[in-house]
Amino acid sequence: MNFKVNPVFETSTESILDTIKNFNNSGNLFGNGDRNKIKLFTLNEKTINIKSFKIPNIVNKVAYKYFRKSKARRSFEYATILLEKGIGTPQPIAYLENFNFIGLKDSYYASEHLITELTYRELVEIPEYPDNENILRQFTKFTFDLHEKGVEFLDHSPGNTLIKKVQDDKYDFFLVDLNRMNFHADMSFEQRMVNFSRLTPKQEMIKTMSNEYSKFYTVKSEEEIFEKMWQATVNFQEEFARKKRLKKKLKFWKS
Repeated sequence: MNFKVNPVFETSTESILDTIKNFNNSGNLFGNGDRNKIKLFTLNEKTINIKSFKIPNIVNKVAYKYFRKSKARRSFEYATILLEKGIGTPQPIAYLENFNFIGLKDSYYASEHLITELTYRELVEIPEYPDNENILRQFTKFTFDLHEKGVEFLDHSPGNTLIKKVQDDKYDFFLVDLNRMNFHADMSFEQRMVNFSRLTPKQEMIKTMSNEYSKFYTVKSEEEIFEKMWQATVNFQEEFARKKRLKKKLKFWKS
């Protein structure tokens, strides 16, 4: 077993470990638990969530033991890095990895549980959401700040940014599902634009985001930013649709 606790929570080490060990028999399920299972628990009168990652296949069992860090460990370490850089994310609490003679058996990541008003997904699905454009513009500035700090969040998709209203027209943003990230000394224009590709298929939202991004990223024109951002979005949507068709075919042949 490999277990690490955030020094901030060191006095609660035993309680955290016991909670993770009893994951299957206690806690309240949060979300649908399709791939990874998340449960809510109480720790010192504070709500925390613990994610149990899907048990890896045989190849990844070995890889996560000898060659790569597990998703749980990466989530913990990346959250720590984000907070050090002043980027919003739920506070990391601990991670635990269980190994057997083959490799990684199972793994868990515990973090603070944030209650927020919405995610980016609501901006896509509810165009009339109150203050929609203002939130979208502030989200774009948040993403620009990520890029300036060299953070390439590979899962920058609709459900992975929590949005909290802090004043009448001011919002804070928090990244979740952190196990896939790259850190750079400097992000290229291509990397920055591709990082928007998973967020929305709506051209009007891309226009708003490219307009806002151009206010801060002045080495390219608004037109160049829009064209690259929109092309990256189209490429992603086409690839996503292709994979979906392939999955349907495989499902048909299996049945």
